[in-house]
Amino acid sequence: MLAHAAFPADALSGPQMLSGLRRRLLFLLLGPLLLLAVVNAWFEYRSADSVDSLQDQQLSALLPLLADAVIAQGEAGGRGSVLLLPPALEQFLQARRSTSAYALTDADGNLVHGSAWLSGMPLTNDQAEFHSEEHSGVTWRIVRQRQNTVIGPMVVALADASDARQQWARAILTRVLLPHLVLIGAAAFAVRWAVSRALRPLLELTHVVARRSPQDLSPIDTQVSPEEVRPLVTALNRLFDLVNAQADSQRRFIADAAHQLRTPLAGLQAQVEAWAQAARRIAPPGGPGGTMLLPVEQIEKLRSATRRTTQLANQLLALSRADARTMGAQPMHPIDLKALCEGILEVHLDAAARRGVDLGLDAQTVTVPGHEWLLRELLANLVDNAVKYTHAGGTVTLRCAPLGQEGMGALLEVEDDGPGVPPPERPRVLERFYRVQGTLGEGTGLGLAIADEIARVHGSQLTLHDGAGGKGLRVRIELPG
Repeated sequence: MLAHAAFPADALSGPQMLSGLRRRLLFLLLGPLLLLAVVNAWFEYRSADSVDSLQDQQLSALLPLLADAVIAQGEAGGRGSVLLLPPALEQFLQARRSTSAYALTDADGNLVHGSAWLSGMPLTNDQAEFHSEEHSGVTWRIVRQRQNTVIGPMVVALADASDARQQWARAILTRVLLPHLVLIGAAAFAVRWAVSRALRPLLELTHVVARRSPQDLSPIDTQVSPEEVRPLVTALNRLFDLVNAQADSQRRFIADAAHQLRTPLAGLQAQVEAWAQAARRIAPPGGPGGTMLLPVEQIEKLRSATRRTTQLANQLLALSRADARTMGAQPMHPIDLKALCEGILEVHLDAAARRGVDLGLDAQTVTVPGHEWLLRELLANLVDNAVKYTHAGGTVTLRCAPLGQEGMGALLEVEDDGPGVPPPERPRVLERFYRVQGTLGEGTGLGLAIADEIARVHGSQLTLHDGAGGKGLRVRIELPG
């Protein structure tokens, strides 16, 4: 049995491999980008805190100016007091017409000047108190403090609605998250494109290995492989060499054993044939001397066993010589398939006649490159199988014709109307030493395996189909031109 290495296509599927690499690269690249977005959001928040601190400092600095702006008392209770705003305070209020407000209240909590909604919260001490308050759907930053004015102590309040904390969520979305999401989307597209383009040589290498026949263990060219995968290619070539060496050793052993067996088997078969003929002369079937009938039957069984053993040795030798790895380097020559089929027909006519099988030829002139002795062995195995398993009175047809309208190649077929092979069994009958259960007649299970090996040498393969009318078996080989 020849050892070989098979590489299932699904185990080396390029798209699956690239998909895994894309996922890894996306995770490795987009993960840091997401982390960077979070860090930027944190810095944005810290920046908002800094702006808020500056805003609080600004409000705290403007609060005494608001108290100093009171220059005269108004009507009873101080309501309608006269204010003269300092430039800094006036500029602040003018710049924020809709987002700033102030209020002056007396010691009893009565509004003296400004916005009434700022006068409702009492102070707990004389220190400036900061807090945020929502009014009319807007969050205001408010500072309150008790201040001395020209008309007496008052509670002065100053509010600013341009609180940086209110803008924080919008800033995070527009200035941090949105740009990063766009960047992540662009990075995902770029990674997919870059991986597909950068790893194209690796994908091609994967397809080369996946498309290989199990019999093809020739080295892969390391120079056309990417530098990063050359160690892998080198390791594969080393494995191919080891498997080749093991296969060569087994092939040589089979060839040597088969060759050494041929001579003694041929001598043994000649002796048994002579013995069988002598026994028949002494005790012919149905004649006098019937006591010799049992030895004659035993001799016939011995002759049948000797023929099977001789056939097995010859087929093992043919299988070893037909190996695709050894014949791939041999030059091919133009072969006249019609003449080859005519020669095969002449060789098997007597065997077909003895079994009552009608062996016919349907051949057209066609020439293809190949190895003549291998194609002769292929046809001999197919015709021998067809004649052997077709019932008496059946037909076997050997065909050859140009392939297609262009005639680029040739078609070889051997068709019979025998028992055929069930469709589930057809892939298995091409295996070595396999026979369909219940098959009658002698056989070793190597005929179709040898024919398939020879077809592979010629860049083709055996395909099995139903015969005419759904009966029998039709073996088809399409040889390239």
